[in-house]
Amino acid sequence: MSFEIWLAFILANAVVTLIPGPSVLLVVGQALTRGTKSGLLCIVGGLIGDACLMALSLIGVGAILAASATLFQLLKWAGVFYMAYLGFSQIVEARRGAMLNFVQENEVLATRTLNAGFFSSLLNPKGIAFYVALLSQFIDPNSDLSLQISILLVTSTIVTGSILSGYVFVAARARNMFKSQKAQRRFGYTGGSCMIGGSVLIATTR
Repeated sequence: MSFEIWLAFILANAVVTLIPGPSVLLVVGQALTRGTKSGLLCIVGGLIGDACLMALSLIGVGAILAASATLFQLLKWAGVFYMAYLGFSQIVEARRGAMLNFVQENEVLATRTLNAGFFSSLLNPKGIAFYVALLSQFIDPNSDLSLQISILLVTSTIVTGSILSGYVFVAARARNMFKSQKAQRRFGYTGGSCMIGGSVLIATTR
């Protein structure tokens, strides 16, 4: 892999991540609702999901999904319903004032947040399309395959993680400016709406 190809991969990865999609809306929703830590945990889960997608695409599973309209649609709608479920659950929790009890549920919350990031990433058609359509374009079949994959995986993790972290810090800062219970409830509604918006984006992905 040449230096120019590596830079091209960074640019492509950055553009795909910067464009607001399900992953962006999910981490923003988590940060608005629960703060910086939850947003960052969601990113970690998403990055693990991305690594799994990359591995699946390299062994041919991604190509099978891309070639089979039925399998792709099943995966897509699983992602739609999962994101919608997260969003509605968030709104219900905010309405009940459950946000005030999260401090006492750190371990459960961390697991839920990691799972949300992981499964939302794994069920995101945008991610599948990126790795299936583009990943092979940046790999030189005549060079060390393991080394190239490792470089692309580390690069993708750093680029995606950095950009999503930026979204998280901005959302969390906005949340921290308002401490009242009423404001926090509204942030819960907004965060849930972001997740539902992510489900709509997945539903409209072709």
